[in-house]
This record gives sequence, C-alpha cells and structure tokens, in this order.
Amino acid sequence: MDILKTLDKMNAAFGPSGREEAVAAVIAEMAKPYCDEIATDVMGNLICHKKGPGKKIMFAAHMDSLGLMVTHIEKGGQLRFGKIGGLPVTELIGTPVRFENGLQGVVHCNDVEDEGKVKLEELYIDIGAKDAEDAKKYVRPSDMCIYDTRSAMLANNMICSPYTDNRSGCAVLLMAMELLKKSVNDLYFVFTTQEEVGLRGAKTAAFGVAPDYGIAVDVTGFDDVPCSRHGCSSSTGKGAAIKVKDSSVLCSPAVNKILVELAEKKKIPYQMDVLNAGGTDAGAMHLTMDGVPSSGISIPCKFVHCPQEIVSADDMTACAKLCAEFAQYRFE
Repeated sequence: MDILKTLDKMNAAFGPSGREEAVAAVIAEMAKPYCDEIATDVMGNLICHKKGPGKKIMFAAHMDSLGLMVTHIEKGGQLRFGKIGGLPVTELIGTPVRFENGLQGVVHCNDVEDEGKVKLEELYIDIGAKDAEDAKKYVRPSDMCIYDTRSAMLANNMICSPYTDNRSGCAVLLMAMELLKKSVNDLYFVFTTQEEVGLRGAKTAAFGVAPDYGIAVDVTGFDDVPCSRHGCSSSTGKGAAIKVKDSSVLCSPAVNKILVELAEKKKIPYQMDVLNAGGTDAGAMHLTMDGVPSSGISIPCKFVHCPQEIVSADDMTACAKLCAEFAQYRFE
C-alpha cells in the first residue's frame, strides 16, 4: 500500500465529526477485497467483518476530523465560526479551509497585540465575499469546513499531512487487513465516527459488536521536542506505541502482555505509550457491556490537531504488523 496516496484519498473526502459518510465510502472501497461483510450502523460507523472461528476482536480507528462550523456572517462577509473538536486556536491563523461544496477560504484574525494569546472569537474565515449578502450566496450558519492543507513525504520516511489524526490510524487498519490472508479469530475492523467530540461512535459500535477484546488504533503524543514537559512517553520513528494509559483508559495488562510478547517475538519495533492527556476509542470500548479488555496501538504524532501533523510511515507499518499479529493470536 502506498501510504501517502491512501492518506490523500481519505483527506480528499469531506469528513468532519458528524459528516463522515464520504470518508466511509472511500474506506469501504479500499477495504472491500479484504473482508467478508461491510455494514454501516446508525451512528455512521463503518464495520468491516472478517469472519473467523476464534475470539471476537474489535479494532477501532476513528475516521472523523476536526472541523470549523460557521456561526455568524459579518456585514463585511467574514465568517465567524465555532469548534468541532479540539481546534488549536493559536495555530489556525493563515490556515486554508475547504467547505463541502468546494468553496475555499482562509482563517485570519482581528488585530491583536499578541497572536500567541488569540481567542476563538477573534478569528474569522475570509472567502473573498464582498459583503454579508454576497457571502450568503455560498455559505450559511451551520455549514462546516475542514483544513485544506497538503500532504508531503519528508526526510526519513516522515509524512506531513492534515488529519493524520486519525486517517493514519485508518490506513494502519487497511494495511493490517491487507496482511491477513485468513484469521483464526472473528475480526471487526471498525472505522468510527465522532471520536473528536467524545468517542461517540465507538460507544455504539462496541455495544453492537460486543467484542471479547478491543484495540484502538490512533495517534498519540510525541516527546521528542526541545524543552519537553514529558506529558507523554512516545517518540516518532521508534515503532508502534503500545498504550498503557491516557485520560480515557487504563489499558488491560493482560492485553498489553500479549502485544509486547508479539512485538518481541516478531521483531516489530515498539515502545510504551503513557499519555497524560487525551483519549481514544479504547476509552469507550473498555466500558462496553460488562467490560472489554482493551488497549491501543498508537502512532506517535507531532503537532496533533494542527493544520499539518507529522507521523512516521515506518511507525505506521510497525502498527499494522502488530495489529495483524494480534488478530491472529490464539487465545487460550
């Protein structure tokens, strides 16, 4: 699989939280050769089922992205907006954006003394409108837009792209599916919705699948930064990050023991993922029904939620291999 092209295909689709159907269609087409059944539930989760006789395992990767929602149109035609998910306000100035209808714009701000302290209400989107009446020809309050930045392959097999959180996790699941010729377990590869606004899709998907084990594939923080405060333990380029904790979950020691053993046995580079903030779909899965032993296989990511994020293609490959190995694990 060409990772960069796969990310570009997903990012070309419009898919902020609550509007993931276009991304789901792209992923479904790519997943079709590798699974037995594909279904979509009420929440819009894409559920790809690869049948097997063993334990029921749910792999979850959220396909939604952050977004900006228009709240008000100024007299001059500028668009005020609210957040869909955790937008990094101070990082948005100058960011190009794209609406579902193809309209483009750029985020700017009112005159402020310190752009490092800019507030959301001081930002606006300029679409080139002459005035409010002109702007209303193109957009209205409640319309959403997404980052419209580009992807690129950097040095050392690093990828710079919008929404590697979490289209990189979706690509990892597709890569894992591609690696599996058959399975001893009953596998559900679920591409979830509305993770960025509260792990919502994973809650309903896990309830419907009722898995024996859950694995969330998502990005995690990176610690290889000057003057780090060490709020996380993972570094880009050092392999799959096996999640231990974040603010949504304390992962199953039994599941992590298996993941570590598999990584060492198969010589898959790995590291442990201790994250002091943030959350993943594991946070929803492990609380489903009477509890699901869950963990995460994470991709260290630089500049999470910013208009351009950076991940390692090598880390993604390691994550895919570890997912495939766990999928084939013979549980006692």
